[in-house]
Amino acid sequence: MQAILDVSNDNIVITDGHGKVLKASPNCYSIYGMKTDELLGKNVDELERMDVFSPSVTKRVIEERKEVQLMQHTLTDRYVMATALPVFDDRGKIIRVISFSHDLTELRQIKEDYEELQSKMAYYESEIKELRDKEQNTNGIVLKSKEIHQVWQLIQRVAASDATVVFLGESGVGKNVFARAIHEKSIRSKEAFVEVNCGAIPETLFESEMFGYERGAFTGADQNGKPGLIELANKGTLFLDEVGELPLNLQAKLLKVIQEKKVTRIGGTEPKAIDFRIIASTNRDLKEMVEAGKFREDLYYRLNVVPITIPPLRERKDDLLYLFDYFLDMFNEKYETDKVLHASTIREMLEYSWPGNVRELENLMERLVITTESRMIYPDTLPFQRQHGFAQETMEEEVEQAEQAANLPEALEEVEIRWLKRAYRQYKTTYEMAKYLGISQSSVVRKLQKYKINS
Repeated sequence: MQAILDVSNDNIVITDGHGKVLKASPNCYSIYGMKTDELLGKNVDELERMDVFSPSVTKRVIEERKEVQLMQHTLTDRYVMATALPVFDDRGKIIRVISFSHDLTELRQIKEDYEELQSKMAYYESEIKELRDKEQNTNGIVLKSKEIHQVWQLIQRVAASDATVVFLGESGVGKNVFARAIHEKSIRSKEAFVEVNCGAIPETLFESEMFGYERGAFTGADQNGKPGLIELANKGTLFLDEVGELPLNLQAKLLKVIQEKKVTRIGGTEPKAIDFRIIASTNRDLKEMVEAGKFREDLYYRLNVVPITIPPLRERKDDLLYLFDYFLDMFNEKYETDKVLHASTIREMLEYSWPGNVRELENLMERLVITTESRMIYPDTLPFQRQHGFAQETMEEEVEQAEQAANLPEALEEVEIRWLKRAYRQYKTTYEMAKYLGISQSSVVRKLQKYKINS
């Protein structure tokens, strides 16, 4: 028997019917971190509590009275496949349990590498298809979906002209990116592109910022005077972002400048001719604002020469994979990392509605690249609730369910089951579940068995 243990390539442990270790092969040290003489005489319950191996396959055999196979994590941070068989006497009593295990740590690493390769293959296939279809990715504008293709074709047609363009769409769809694209494709591309956020400039400062002022125009003014943003856009493009936020009294002054292409600084008397192109954007319905008396009708028609609506991200799902790739590459390069999205993470992100549009996606990708510890980005790092039946119950629902229980122990048990199920859905190992729940790994295993949450 000892000769077999000494020459075996497997890690063999033999216990009595109560889980007390009787014999163990010498190579157990490399896997379990304990020498043979340290294992002998100890019970598997004690060894499990010491995290020498977890969970105990021998313990399961004694409980179930049949052969058991499971994955173990060991004290040396190895992952092994353990198989154990019971030995019965003539009366059907377990007198020995023989277990043997194979180190699968390298196989686990191969599995992760394979999953990473699958993710990369998905990206490569997308890139090949994109090249085959002669699709473009210009300065963060992914041109995959039919909807965005139509927008891009319209932009290319109007870029060469000097027509006023107004971009319509929800916040975060990238209206400013498309506005800059028009400027860069126009004859004014070598001149200034001046972006003005109409909702960010206080009303009291708007005139001085937009039109500029002469020396000594008011208390605290620069002694040399200051050109306004409109002057700075001379020969170039003036982009009025969120133009729907402009107060009515300022709309009239802006309209005059747009019509006459002349600007008079505050404190000045001589108007100065300015040559600029107007591009505007808004997430408001300007037509409704005109009808409600909140936006000047004449300014509306002056701006609404070529309206271009940018569809929200939820209506152009075909762009998502390419946007994932674009922003992941961008932030990997920025932060000198090499993060990869797991296939299940990509599935979750594809099914999300993205209410914040491209801006939300960009911010999320930066967050994931910065905060994710491992190279592989798994779904549990996503901040939004999971879709297709995996949505987490809200705390209010948990409280409501618990209140329906007959007594306090039942209520606590109901909450405990919900938390365990949530952790079981989100994490891959009982160690990760334990960290999430704030309890020991062995407690997680016992509770999962108690409530029959895993099979």
